[in-house]
Amino acid sequence: MSDRELQSEIDQETAFTLLHKQGDQVDYEAGRSDLIRFPAGAVDDLCELRLPPLVADFYREIPYNSQFQGWWFPCPVCRWPMRIVLRKNSGALVGAVRCWHAPHADMGASYLFRPPTNPSAPELLPEPSPARPVGREAVLYPDVGDIPLAVPVAGHKAVSRGIWRYTTVPGLPELSLYDRLVERGLKVKLWPGLDAYDLLIEAGPKRGKKVPFRVDVKDYTSAATLAKLIHAQEGDRGGAEWLVVPDYRARQVPLLSGVCEKYGMRVAAASEFGELVCEKAGVSWT
Repeated sequence: MSDRELQSEIDQETAFTLLHKQGDQVDYEAGRSDLIRFPAGAVDDLCELRLPPLVADFYREIPYNSQFQGWWFPCPVCRWPMRIVLRKNSGALVGAVRCWHAPHADMGASYLFRPPTNPSAPELLPEPSPARPVGREAVLYPDVGDIPLAVPVAGHKAVSRGIWRYTTVPGLPELSLYDRLVERGLKVKLWPGLDAYDLLIEAGPKRGKKVPFRVDVKDYTSAATLAKLIHAQEGDRGGAEWLVVPDYRARQVPLLSGVCEKYGMRVAAASEFGELVCEKAGVSWT
């Protein structure tokens, strides 16, 4: 493990401990939601977030490798500063801007720009991206249609890389699933019991008995690494009965299903799970 990876894990564990230490479910939910929804922004706006002071200290200067001549660009998916690289193309200097999280870049958070000859803000041109999915996958798919505008580095901050990677990125599919199910009238709780698991969903007919769905959402690059974790914990320590992965990790479902079955857990990609729960509640997912 590199020094940067170690520091990232330390930052994540420290922030989690500080949020958990408050011992209040409402405060925990508010603080963790803010770290996910607002990983970067104007200092004046960030001061309004519902975070303990020591957690707020994890908002730091915009990373140097996400800056260009005093400007930065927020990813349209996660809103964290994107990586900026300059390279030569046919003798001309070209800027490349991509989200640090590869799945976000693959969705369309990938751009080019011509470095301006004056101090003005660069303007991005989107690189080719896949077509937006249709059907059930379209519900949770992020909107990457608007091209990000340059934001001045001065007066802005972003959470540390560790908080972004281990709280913001995996938290996005959690909150997206939460938001879409609540919009459809389902009763959903976030991180019940101070994060025993991620979502508690009650689904069933309007006048019938509701069935609880206890869910953990996991976003791991390696399915094998996640499978080892499940084995080590003998399932989910918090009592989740469902393991849900983002749609861009759907290929992990067969492997994880074989592992989780041993511990009484079921596995699904997020859109598949959302459709299943909505069907149980008698509402339309799409």
